[in-house]
Amino acid sequence: MMKHVNYSEIDLEHPQEPGVKNIKVRWLISKKDGAQNFAMRLFEIKPGGNSPLHQHDWEHEVFILEGGGFVKDQTTEQPLQPGDVLFIKPMEWHQIINRGSTTLKFLCLIPYQK
Repeated sequence: MMKHVNYSEIDLEHPQEPGVKNIKVRWLISKKDGAQNFAMRLFEIKPGGNSPLHQHDWEHEVFILEGGGFVKDQTTEQPLQPGDVLFIKPMEWHQIINRGSTTLKFLCLIPYQK
């Protein structure tokens, strides 16, 4: 049977990576659901929060749902707003920052490493 739930029924978790500030994530679709190729996650960054400036071996596909913020690499920073789409290539430096007054929510899809 296919998974069919409201996102609010999925637990909000606190990412444990160093440099994470005021972020929670819901693993909407993951290996525990039988997904073998990719994961869909919903991130919520509270005002004043951010991900660390980091890079890794896999790509990210990001869709901004609510709020605003900034995406940063090692040299530039660009504003984010609802409806924006990001494609972050493997090994590309990236950081997402919320300097606003409302929660920044975005979907982030990643492939599983084989």
